[in-house]
Amino acid sequence: MCSLCGILGCDDHWTNAVERPGVYSRNTDRQARRAETARRMAAANRVLNYRRLKLSEWQGMSYVVSSPTGASTVFDALLHLWPEAEALAPRGFDPLDEDMINWMERQ
Repeated sequence: MCSLCGILGCDDHWTNAVERPGVYSRNTDRQARRAETARRMAAANRVLNYRRLKLSEWQGMSYVVSSPTGASTVFDALLHLWPEAEALAPRGFDPLDEDMINWMERQ
């Protein structure tokens, strides 16, 4: 996705815990939603570190995953993280790879 689409994209994906009529969420205010996003990003970065990738937030509305060589991609919801990470990883990326799981257990 180009940067402009990332800016104009909608962050109202069903996995985002935002207040909606008839739906319970503990993340009813902006601060709670930002804290939840930070927790999700920290968990994803622990997994991404196996292939030396890094996830960051961009403009408060989108995400960037980047490689150690400087390659990066912008996307609008964490739903798109794993396909983007796999495209950037030099040897592909499988979050269920046994070697990666063993590596994470040793961390």
